Amino acid sequence: MPFGNTHNKFKLNYKPEEEYPDLTKHNNHMAKALTLDIYKKLRDKETPSGFTLDDVIQTGVDNPGHPFIMTVGCVAGDEESYHVFKDLFDPIIHDRHGGYKPTDKHKTDLNHENLKGGDDLDPHYVLSSRVRTGRSIKGYTLPPHCSRGERRAVEKLSVEALNSLTGEFKGKYYPLKSMTEQEQQQLIDDHFLFDKPVSPLLLASGMARDWPDARGIWHNENKTFLVWVNEEDHLRVISMEKGGNMKEVFRRFCVGLQKIEEIFKKAGHPFMWNEHLGYVLTCPSNLGTGLRGGVHVKLAHLSKHPKFEEILTRLRLQKRGTGGVDTAAVGSVFDVSNADRLGSSEVEQVQLVVDGVKLMVEMEKKLEKGGSIDDMIPAQK
Repeated sequence: MPFGNTHNKFKLNYKPEEEYPDLTKHNNHMAKALTLDIYKKLRDKETPSGFTLDDVIQTGVDNPGHPFIMTVGCVAGDEESYHVFKDLFDPIIHDRHGGYKPTDKHKTDLNHENLKGGDDLDPHYVLSSRVRTGRSIKGYTLPPHCSRGERRAVEKLSVEALNSLTGEFKGKYYPLKSMTEQEQQQLIDDHFLFDKPVSPLLLASGMARDWPDARGIWHNENKTFLVWVNEEDHLRVISMEKGGNMKEVFRRFCVGLQKIEEIFKKAGHPFMWNEHLGYVLTCPSNLGTGLRGGVHVKLAHLSKHPKFEEILTRLRLQKRGTGGVDTAAVGSVFDVSNADRLGSSEVEQVQLVVDGVKLMVEMEKKLEKGGSIDDMIPAQK
């Protein structure tokens, strides 16, 4: 399936030294981990579906770095990628996920009743709350590698599953190819739809092939529960609403996700999961829970405080602009979310967001009144 030069078999006529990429100007996790020895060992291997080492690393070779975040620089093309190329993936996962070892086991907890609090974040500061994750469907290769037929099969299976949901989850699927430009843009502006594949990270990894074939968005009638089909992962599941009721957002997320998983299991296609990596997803940064629980929060004073970055790090949180990963903050509104994905459960990660954001809002209120927050700075979580 020659969609890129990475599938060129003639490359094996050249020595590994002649094929080894120049990573001297690169700053991503892959570039730090890939040595010539690893390249020599893995370059002629491929997964049963034909994904190669050069496919794994292409996005990191083409994109030396990112202005706002440390990128991973590699992707999986199928479930087997993490095993066949583990000599590369293991050090990347260790580096990206805070020392997570090849022998470590991941915890999954989707019981929303285990979350403490979260229904009392001040809506004057917390403008919206959302929890998202990705899911991969067993038996199909992942978006960087799948064929057109596979992608269409994933869409068909997903639409059948989603259209069978009832009650608060009853909704409708909107395929991208039948949307007008205006409809697409409106959904993007409302933060409902994934953007067109303009990110060089997506383009270089092969995820944008055949766009917009077999891609779409499904959402319930209230637009509080959404599923993207065939973007970076087979499925991206999102629960969201205005204001600061993270408890309700997380409840809807857990209940809806488990309903969907049950339907896929009955169809003979459970989600990819194992006890070491948790839920298996395209980008190693999303392994484990794949969960990003985030709020859009106004922090006009705290964001100017010299210890703002340190506070976020201590709370195990990260910030980005409200327009997504490629944006800086606009004004004083930040998208604040959990930094961890692997090694701790969904409940634990959302708990960090709930507790951390609550503390930061208290700090913001104190700074507004001209007070000091020195005695409020948390210890490292």
